[in-house]
Amino acid sequence: MDMQAVPGALAAFLDKGGVAIWVIAALSVATLALILWKTWRLMVLGAWAGARAERAVALWQGRDRDGARKVLAGRLGLRARLVRAAMAALEDGLPETAAREETTRVARGLLAEARTGLRALELIATIAPLLGLLGTVLGMIEAFQTLEESGTRADPAALAGGIWEALLTTAAGMAVAIPAALALGWFESVAARAQHDMEDLATRLFLAAARVGIQAGAPV
Repeated sequence: MDMQAVPGALAAFLDKGGVAIWVIAALSVATLALILWKTWRLMVLGAWAGARAERAVALWQGRDRDGARKVLAGRLGLRARLVRAAMAALEDGLPETAAREETTRVARGLLAEARTGLRALELIATIAPLLGLLGTVLGMIEAFQTLEESGTRADPAALAGGIWEALLTTAAGMAVAIPAALALGWFESVAARAQHDMEDLATRLFLAAARVGIQAGAPV
């Protein structure tokens, strides 16, 4: 196939679907960009990296606070930042309730950061099929108007061509919505896993601090 003819063939294909398919094509580009950007962003946030945070919590539980801080020094991952915030709250001498509230506040901000962009993907997954259906309905209306105007002279082949062109938008809408929905589900699962890990790490830190407090107050 002549590569120089591809843009023209693509434009002709899009023209068959009318305005709706052009909008869906724009949504497909936005979906691809969002998926690539979100994957890169989660990698930067360390959404799949938690070994250092686990190591820091283990050191903290072993009362090696300096070692725990060194392990997390300069780390920008979600779990590492949450553990640093929890350790700072505990070391500041705040009451346990206040320390937990501060840790929860930080965790909410981190999770909001991890979920940035997911609303846009959800919106695309919702409206792409609707746009496709709208394009199909408009195309069918046009096809049947043509049939009415032609009366008994209607060409079945021409009518069938108009119908399949109208159905293009439904197929295009689904082709955009399905990857968007799959990516949304995957990103949500990554954020949910990070949330679970952060809750677990923070709980272990506070339990370790509580054990130290109980032992310090125990009679000799």
